[in-house]
Amino acid sequence: MNEAILPRDKGAAPLDLMIAVMAFLAALALGASLIADRAAQNWQNGLAGKITVQILPPQRGDAGKTLGAETQTVLGILRSTAGIARVNALSQAEQVKLVQPWLGTGNLVSDLPLPQLVDADIAPGSDVDLAALSTRLKQAVPDAVLDDHSHWIGRLRDLAHTFMWSAYGVLILIAVSMAAAVSFATRAGLDTHHEMVALLHQMGAQGGFIARAFEWHYFRSTLVAAAAGAAFAALLFMIAGGLQFAGVEAVPFLPPLGLKAQELLWLSVVPAGAGAIALVTARLSVLAALRSIY
Repeated sequence: MNEAILPRDKGAAPLDLMIAVMAFLAALALGASLIADRAAQNWQNGLAGKITVQILPPQRGDAGKTLGAETQTVLGILRSTAGIARVNALSQAEQVKLVQPWLGTGNLVSDLPLPQLVDADIAPGSDVDLAALSTRLKQAVPDAVLDDHSHWIGRLRDLAHTFMWSAYGVLILIAVSMAAAVSFATRAGLDTHHEMVALLHQMGAQGGFIARAFEWHYFRSTLVAAAAGAAFAALLFMIAGGLQFAGVEAVPFLPPLGLKAQELLWLSVVPAGAGAIALVTARLSVLAALRSIY
């Protein structure tokens, strides 16, 4: 019945396009926040419960023999420490692979005096005194440095949270812009259909009845346009997630830019939120305008 009372304006396409673009950007921001949250969890899970001992190369003497002896000493200390579940000394090839994203491949990497890295896992539920372990290692091998990754975990978590809150800020700005656009369109629609609104008012129609005609009109159009924009954003995330299966190499240090199936469902919040914004904004705008006119 509301469509018959309030026919669709011929100039509604620009508004629909604007809503679709806003929804597309909102879906990208929401998807980016999900990716950042997942990356923070992966980083934390990947580093939690792990320690690394770095044995610096000696400055003089037989480097290979001395470094090898110091590595064996570190391995013995770690294996004898209660709560350490696994100890592994990285090979030269594994260490070169770690620095290649920064330095690339070539003679520069192979000629570098790389320190020896030893990885160790802390058994779940174990309470290892890392300060005492670090002291033991320093006393036995002065060139050994213990890293429990807590500093990097905190930095990465803060970086991910900053990115997430920035995305939420973008979502708020888009919501405000969308509300402003719907409010402007509603006022323009009232001016366009002024004679019909005046006739309804003279026939005894209350402000709520007239407001419902406008609010459901803009709710439906906004919902459809926002759904189209969110669907296009979901398609881009799906394409980004499928690039690795097509043989495209991922960018080093960046998390996968695709969204999982359950994460894609979160993008449906965008058209639902856009429809709710349009519904409330149109109603408030119409009621405010009717109060000022009548």
